[in-house]
Amino acid sequence: MLAKPDWRSEAPVSDVYADLKLAYPGFALDVSLHLPGKGVSVLLGPSGCGKTTVLRALAGLDRARGRVVVNGQVWQDDGAAGQPFVPTHRRTIGYVFQEASLFAHLNVLANLNYGRQRTAQNQQRISLDEAADLLGIAHLMARHPDSLSGGERQRVAIARALLTSPSLLLMDEPLSALDTARKAEILPYLERLNREAGTPVVYVTHALDEAARLADHLVLMEAGGVRASGPAADLFARLDLPLSQIDDAATVLHARIVQHDPSYGLSQLDLAGLPLWVGLAQAPVGQCVRVRVLARDVSVALSKACDSSILNILPVVIESMRHDGPDKVTLSLRTTPREGACGACGSVILARLTRRSCEALALVPGQAVFAQIKGAALMA
Repeated sequence: MLAKPDWRSEAPVSDVYADLKLAYPGFALDVSLHLPGKGVSVLLGPSGCGKTTVLRALAGLDRARGRVVVNGQVWQDDGAAGQPFVPTHRRTIGYVFQEASLFAHLNVLANLNYGRQRTAQNQQRISLDEAADLLGIAHLMARHPDSLSGGERQRVAIARALLTSPSLLLMDEPLSALDTARKAEILPYLERLNREAGTPVVYVTHALDEAARLADHLVLMEAGGVRASGPAADLFARLDLPLSQIDDAATVLHARIVQHDPSYGLSQLDLAGLPLWVGLAQAPVGQCVRVRVLARDVSVALSKACDSSILNILPVVIESMRHDGPDKVTLSLRTTPREGACGACGSVILARLTRRSCEALALVPGQAVFAQIKGAALMA
């Protein structure tokens, strides 16, 4: 388990702090969290590990023991005199459940107004039109929930939660009840929510693809505790964590779109000064995007090939190696950025090789090599 942070030390006042303990027969929750006050923090882990319990405790729905501070406001402090505990209805939260939970007898507009009217007018930070535009639901206002698709209902539920102008938006596996097509429909709206709404989100899921696509900060949970917590890109790349041990182990890279080449169906990205080619992106030039690179799609060469069909060949340094049984080795590779480029520390890429190849090339930590990326999937 991760050592508990001293989150009472100097840290941004806008961040989210939670030190929570709760016990049921056969289950005990004991977590200390320090989450950034912006972006999406994803709680990732298997069913039964305590993710939803944490979310409900943050909302005050489950009475855990401990302390919760959000944006400088103390919602709970069982160690203080008087034991202040702010009840759920007085916490400035929005809560989105697995099911949309819309009022069936109200149309979409009335459902949204229900959320907006919970907040005093002088405290409203987002208008109905802004929420409708952000979630792409302006054309649905006159319809009732039973005439909406699952993805549409969930987008309305998210907009309703946003219209309470929350200081924290809690989302409990909001895509778990949707099929693959509906998930693909709603994910771009969640990404836009992350970029534009400015409301910090705590998002619970057991789905790795959702975490990779949405998480800025990642919390890995198991058996009621925290295994690791930190920037999502860092945790996906760590060889000591289970995320790097699965068949679909991958790293998530952050890059900026430089140009589009429609004639070849490609877009060029800038990865800390290094060119990275991916399939044609819909996002405009200049926008930052996420790219997922599977470890099995990365090979290593001692020199840069000039006659290869592989478009992405990047200079890297082997940071560490992990032997995965008698036949495979996983490498942690750090890119070598061009001098003066932003992100001078480079990005980490995982590569999964056969042990025979690794020994034939005499690969060792600290060695400068080239990563050959067969495929890089734009997460959009």
